[in-house]
Amino acid sequence: MTNDTTPNHAHARAQTPDHKAKPSEAIRVDEAQAFIQQLSLPARQASRVPLRQALGRVVAEDVVSPLNVPAHDNAAMDGYAFASQDLQTDHPISLTLAGTSLAGQAGATALVRGQCQRIMTGAVMPAGLDTVVPQEWVQRAGDCITFPPGVIKPGDNRRLAGEDLRQGGVALQAGKILQPADIGLLASLGLGEVAVWPRLRVALLSTGNELCEPGVALGAGGIYDSNRYTLFALLERLGVEVLDLGAVRDEPAALRAAFGQAIQQADVVISSGGVSTGEADHTKAVMAEFGEVLFWQLAMRPGRPLAVGRVQADGHSALLFGLPGNPVAAMVAFYAFVRGALLRVSGAQPRPLLTVQAISPQGIRKKPGRTEFLRGIVQRNAQGQWQVELTGHQGSGILSSMSQANGLVVLPHEQGDIPPGGTVEVWPLDSLN
Repeated sequence: MTNDTTPNHAHARAQTPDHKAKPSEAIRVDEAQAFIQQLSLPARQASRVPLRQALGRVVAEDVVSPLNVPAHDNAAMDGYAFASQDLQTDHPISLTLAGTSLAGQAGATALVRGQCQRIMTGAVMPAGLDTVVPQEWVQRAGDCITFPPGVIKPGDNRRLAGEDLRQGGVALQAGKILQPADIGLLASLGLGEVAVWPRLRVALLSTGNELCEPGVALGAGGIYDSNRYTLFALLERLGVEVLDLGAVRDEPAALRAAFGQAIQQADVVISSGGVSTGEADHTKAVMAEFGEVLFWQLAMRPGRPLAVGRVQADGHSALLFGLPGNPVAAMVAFYAFVRGALLRVSGAQPRPLLTVQAISPQGIRKKPGRTEFLRGIVQRNAQGQWQVELTGHQGSGILSSMSQANGLVVLPHEQGDIPPGGTVEVWPLDSLN
């Protein structure tokens, strides 16, 4: 490929929220999101891949259609093709059968008025014919067909050349994440491969002396490392290449080695734990050794602490996201900040987030001044309206409540209490991939 590169974004030193404000002055969620949108990666080179390897990849350049789709005017169903001038009567239409057109054959020679052609779905329309009457609406006697007036309009049941795609037109725009229908569309153009950006490489690690690997007996004071497995699954749904560096002890030497390895091997580094104000955490200090890292206290619940920045090691650079250690807080922070950033730096065009307006039968207490994300179960009520019920206690360590939920209720910064029967915004979890 040529040296195609991802779209330019502002460098991480661009305008930021006031991260030097007093510790008590938490940063708004929308301010943090606006800053994170400016993060970028170094230029990357695109490559061409076969269609069977392209699902989920990001299109690197506009795909221009090399032909019309369909290539010819053709029949939309089985029936009889004829010229619409023969419809200019109030009497039953009688036509003489002149032949048969099958899909995959060249178009038949031009017919004269009063003639028709038996035609199958997808077959090329004979020259001069522009309308198809379905076979079930026709009475046939030998080589003569008859059907009543008024059942067909000129041009019915005919697909026009280029109706789907025009030759020279953009079939797929750069930045499109290829879905199954896109693969079929590319195949319909006769294209066996497509230019895509390389998959993002994301290094993932957890920090903390208490973390144990699932399948191993817990030691005194130990907990199983659920965050790394949750985040691994979230990253796989986004189609990135994940480098799992495991759980790292909260010791400076171990952290330096892990972060150094991550930066050298990945485009993005994601860690969980060690970004709060705890005195025993060395993670923040080690992160800061590798570059410009902002440590925010966000006006949100759950997920108040967050680290964001650009880090370097041995000539390599990467984006860094340090997520909170509580399981639900880590997931919410990923959805609110990391997911969109990964899509943008992968070269994907921004996609509007699917949201649902749902009725909350129960009242929800909420103080203005922070954004809150609550776990809920969304379903239709008896009146067919979307309704959301909270999953119970909303503590940031209760991962089972996230497992039960199928949506996140998002209460914005200025929002106050929600009365019973009030409407709230919900992010369906299945749409966040």
